[in-house]
Formats: sequence, C-alpha cells, structure tokens
Amino acid sequence: MPDEDIPGTLNSGHALPALAEALIFIAAVTVEPVTLVSMIAAAALGAWFGAGIVSGLPRRTVQLSMGVALLIASGLLLAKNLHWMPGGGEAIGLQGGTLVFAVAVNFVLGALMTFGAGLYAPCLILVCLLGMSPLAAFPIMMGSCAFLMPVGAVRFIREGRYSVRAALSLAMGGIPGVLLAAYVVKSLPTFWLLWLVVAVALYTALLMLFSARRAPAPASPA
Repeated sequence: MPDEDIPGTLNSGHALPALAEALIFIAAVTVEPVTLVSMIAAAALGAWFGAGIVSGLPRRTVQLSMGVALLIASGLLLAKNLHWMPGGGEAIGLQGGTLVFAVAVNFVLGALMTFGAGLYAPCLILVCLLGMSPLAAFPIMMGSCAFLMPVGAVRFIREGRYSVRAALSLAMGGIPGVLLAAYVVKSLPTFWLLWLVVAVALYTALLMLFSARRAPAPASPA
C-alpha cells in the first residue's frame, strides 16, 4: 500500500470502530450532558474550520509544540498522582470558565487531529487536569473522534486514496476490540486509570518529539 494511502485507510477503516466506541462509552459512562455535547461539538467544529489554518503550519513545529505541551501536562498530572499538588479527579462535568477553557482547547485539538496529531492523549490529560474523573474523558474523546473521522474518510474515499481491503480489515477487527476495551477500562480502578493516562501522555509526547527530530527543518526564506 503506498504511503499516501495510509491516512485515508486509517480514517476510513477506523470510522466505524470509533463510532461504536463513542456509543458504548456514552451509554456506559455518566458525563454531564452540556460538558459532553459542547466538547464534542467543539472538536468537530475545530476540524471543520481550523483544518485550513493548521494545515498551513510546518508539521515539525506542530509536533514539537504538542510534544512539549504533553510533557508539561503529564508532569502536572504526575505531580497530582503523587499528591505533590492539589487536584480533584471525580467530577463528571465542568462549569463556567473551566468549561469555556475546555471547549476552546478541544476546538484546537479537533483542528490538530486533521493534521495528524492525535486527540486521545491530550484530551485525556486535559480532562484529568481540570478535575474530572479520567473515566469521563473516554466518552468525550471518543465522541469527538467519532464525528471527526467520517468527515476525513469521505474526503479520502472520494479521492480514491485508501485501500479497501485494509480498511475493511481495520473495521472488522476494531469493533470487537472496542467492546473489549470498554470492559477493561470500566473495570480499572481510578488509581490505575490515572497512571495509565500519564503513561499514554508520556508515550505520545516522546513519539511526537522523536518524529519532529527526524523531520527536516522548514527551509528558511531566501
């Protein structure tokens, strides 16, 4: 499969599993409706309106910025887990300025998602740092991606830039996988879920920083 077909294959193949994932977690995990709907809508709007702006930025710059931001955020969450700084962790919704901030950040994450920066890890850590239960992040981040991925998939399908066989394989394997994931995540104690968030955020941050290091630096203007 040509490299240029990989994004289209991933978007089209994971669209149905992402939708199933979102429906499962929205039904299984209680999240305050205004918080859930507004953050999902913000991510979708970010992908729709912000993709053009983000796509004009150098990929290396985005990767470096996201990597550093995730390192800082995971450090803050690590400090909360070790009780070095105060923090909540059981809320199922946000209000006032905190909700506005979360909606704004998810808008940016939705735009970055279309550029190739993942939404799951930064959304997870955002929700946890704002004092919500880490379990509450799952319906939010999965609902966000469930609305983003079909939009991207339609564009790639129209252009024929995807592999039908690989996309079908991803869809067939993905749906049973999300059923298993839902059971595992719901059965995890909050203590271990918080440490899982730190591990995912650190892994994603290092992955982005290494990718940025391998990428060529943008050419300076003559």
